[in-house]
Amino acid sequence: MVIVLAHTIASAYLYIRNPDRFGLHRTDTRVESGDSPSTCSSCCKQSHYNSSLSENFYNEEAYLPLLEAKTIPELRLAIRNAISSIVSQLDHVVVYLKNPTTGIVEADGGKTIPSDGLLWHVFHQENVSVTECPSTLLDPLSDCLGLSEEEQENHSVICIPVPGKSEEGSIGIIAASFENGISVNVHDSRFEYLKKQTSVCYQLIKSSTNTRRKSVCESDSHIESLIGLCGELYDQDAASLQIKVIKYLQQRTQAQSAFLLLVVPDTQELFCQVVGSKVLQEEFRFPGQTSCFAPALERKKPISLDDLPKDKRQELHDIAGTNINSFLCVPVRRKGGEDLIALACVLNKKGSERFCGDDAQAIRKCFQYTATVLTSTLAFQNERKLKNQTQALLHVARKLFTRLDDLTKLLREIMQEARNLTQAERCSVFLIDEDELVAKVFDGISAGEQQIEQEIILPKTQGIAGHVATSGQLLNIKDAYSHPLFYRGIDDSTGFRTRNILCFPIKNEDEMVLGVAQLCNKKTGPCFTQFDEDIASAFAVYCCISISHSLMYQKMIDAQSRNSLINELMMYHMKVTDEEVTYLDVDIKSVYDIHPDFDQFSYAPRTLAEEETPGACMSMFEDLGFISKWRIKKDCLIRFVLMVKRGYRNPPYHNWMHAYSVAHFCYLLIKNLKLEEIVGDIQVFALFVSCLCHDIDHRGTTNSFQVESQSVLAALYSSEGSVMERHHFAQSMCILNTEGCNIFENLSSMHYTQVLDLMREIILATDLAHHLRILKSLKEIANNGYNTESSRDVKLLLCLSMTSCDLSDQTKNWKNTKHIASLVYQEFFSQGDLEKALGQNPLEMMDRDRACIPDLQISFLDNIALPVYEVLAKTFPRLQEVLQNVLENRSRWEKIGQVLKLRRGNSSQQLTVEQIIALDSDSEEFEALKQANAVNGR
Repeated sequence: MVIVLAHTIASAYLYIRNPDRFGLHRTDTRVESGDSPSTCSSCCKQSHYNSSLSENFYNEEAYLPLLEAKTIPELRLAIRNAISSIVSQLDHVVVYLKNPTTGIVEADGGKTIPSDGLLWHVFHQENVSVTECPSTLLDPLSDCLGLSEEEQENHSVICIPVPGKSEEGSIGIIAASFENGISVNVHDSRFEYLKKQTSVCYQLIKSSTNTRRKSVCESDSHIESLIGLCGELYDQDAASLQIKVIKYLQQRTQAQSAFLLLVVPDTQELFCQVVGSKVLQEEFRFPGQTSCFAPALERKKPISLDDLPKDKRQELHDIAGTNINSFLCVPVRRKGGEDLIALACVLNKKGSERFCGDDAQAIRKCFQYTATVLTSTLAFQNERKLKNQTQALLHVARKLFTRLDDLTKLLREIMQEARNLTQAERCSVFLIDEDELVAKVFDGISAGEQQIEQEIILPKTQGIAGHVATSGQLLNIKDAYSHPLFYRGIDDSTGFRTRNILCFPIKNEDEMVLGVAQLCNKKTGPCFTQFDEDIASAFAVYCCISISHSLMYQKMIDAQSRNSLINELMMYHMKVTDEEVTYLDVDIKSVYDIHPDFDQFSYAPRTLAEEETPGACMSMFEDLGFISKWRIKKDCLIRFVLMVKRGYRNPPYHNWMHAYSVAHFCYLLIKNLKLEEIVGDIQVFALFVSCLCHDIDHRGTTNSFQVESQSVLAALYSSEGSVMERHHFAQSMCILNTEGCNIFENLSSMHYTQVLDLMREIILATDLAHHLRILKSLKEIANNGYNTESSRDVKLLLCLSMTSCDLSDQTKNWKNTKHIASLVYQEFFSQGDLEKALGQNPLEMMDRDRACIPDLQISFLDNIALPVYEVLAKTFPRLQEVLQNVLENRSRWEKIGQVLKLRRGNSSQQLTVEQIIALDSDSEEFEALKQANAVNGR
């Protein structure tokens, strides 16, 4: 359109200056009408003249690019092409035009016109000039044209000044070179036409440039102002940023006031923090979809005062705090999305009755640059607010968890903190008790205040609290009186008016509702907000944890109380009577009065009657010097020994007689090896007491059975391993803590702590899994020697001693060993029967249907017992006889195995444990089977 208009203006201008010349283009109608030949001849001449001019003078196709040029560089290029087209003999052309902005006359590349010489002279004289090419030394023209020295000698130049308006002189100059001998007329009309055409096109470009520059200047001013605003948006406070943005909008749109309504994306809730330059003390928050701003939210297009329903304009007045004459609301989209982040509102345009489209565009332009900063700052502010709320919640959690011992105080604290977090006037907490809601404290006060405790009981399905309790969903009621579930009776009776309610469930991890908290009347706003809902949901987690733990704590206290009563009852019935103490409170027998070989490894302690074993224990304490050295009261020792005896159950093997025999072997080690000189006095004392206590309350089952059956003991100790051993130690401590049974009471504080630590380590060492872990280290001690200064070696040697005592039945005579094997397998098979009843597959040694006792015994001796006594005998050569006894017993088991193989069917499955053990190599059956097999060639 601009090109056509420019072409029209240029043609009109040229026509006015020379109408005759333009008239030559008209067709002579006389030729067409058939006039006389003479007339035709005249017309032919005229037509030839016209054709010549049309071809050589005008050649208008060459001038069209001038009209299409939009900038000065484009015009210079069009001029060069035009003059080269109309005068083909020109070979070098340069065009200088005045820059409309700076006024400098320059060619392409920013080269300015020389300040002297022919170009300068012709530019100011404004006449076309043709002359021989001047020398470079005399004139810069040749350099401007780019002529070589050879071309300078045989070329001429023509300089054509371009006139401007009368008051501004020349606006440019065209210089061209051509070879000498070519005739160029300075008065050629083609040059005159080119000058005029160039002048017109230059003026059009200059006018367009000035208009554009004026528009750009205005735009630059706005952009500079907007850039300045962006530079000021460094605050981390959203209110401060809004003040600066609002100030810019007021200046840019000439508004009296402005404000931003920030949009909550999830709920379409609107809130205002700043109006004009004033930060509101309490942000103004309201639902957007039911407000007068709903059209802007829905259509996401600007709205004016005319678009607001008259019955809802009061909302706008309430926010602005002034009369509204004109109004413009522009939705602000999130950058790169369709979601709205705010509604920018300007009020009362100065000097005009209404805001226009340019104002809306200016607001949009503003937020193209500021929306990201504003949203980032709001997000940062929300994160900071969330951080503060999280810290507040942690503070609340700390306060709540200090009230776990009293549920009533805890509930009061919960209600107080809930009110503080949400700025509510009142709070109530209901706990669910079957089909009822129970509130022990209806309207919470701080836990430090006094109040009469009374329960309020409501049906679980009644009211708002009942609805939340049954649905498990949070309920935010903005107008309580309009809600169908609200019961007004309490308000009517108390005079309190409930405006709004936030009721949220307190649920555990299984989504089971434990209770309901109900908040009334938001103090800092018209209703509870989405943020309050989020805080309440987070707070409910802490409420659930604290209430659950408080209830659990109360149950635990009750259980402990019941257990204390049960333990007290059990200890009462286990209590050693004065008569029993008196019976043993006689002169302690010498060990040699019990049996002359009592201190020999060959003596079998199980030959002593069980009722005499407590006295034998007293004798061992006396003979080892423990009573005098550790100042043990006699009656205390009697009570301790009898309590330990009662602490053992009566399984076939792990009973009191086992404990007594283990303690006897420990006595033998201490007595014969003088073990106190090797490991220390307190160590051997702890070892001996541990041997007596090491299997207290044994159930006749293994650790693995306790774990697999998920017993109470496994629940207590399985995480640490060695389930039964830890239980044995715990029971030992229980006996020591019983009144009148603490044989360690006269130890020093250091020795007391030391002996308990040693007992724990020694009793835990009876777990064969522990023994197998340290066996390699024990062999190293046996090979390299024992270091009495090494605490590690002391502990290892104590553990080895304990294991050797625990297995000592294998070191006695064959009769004793057979009897012990019978007891052990009775206990094993009893566990196997239990495992089968539980649907489990027992180990071979536990299964009476699969067990081959001789093979199992040989395997046990080879893998467990013999390595123990080999290490012990290597460490203490005095114990070689003990090792020999174990080896002899092993050979006996081998012979029994042979007897079983000699029996028809090679099976022991039809025999009882006692029958298998009775198959001794000394028996008549063995000899008979041996002879029979010899006859049969076996």
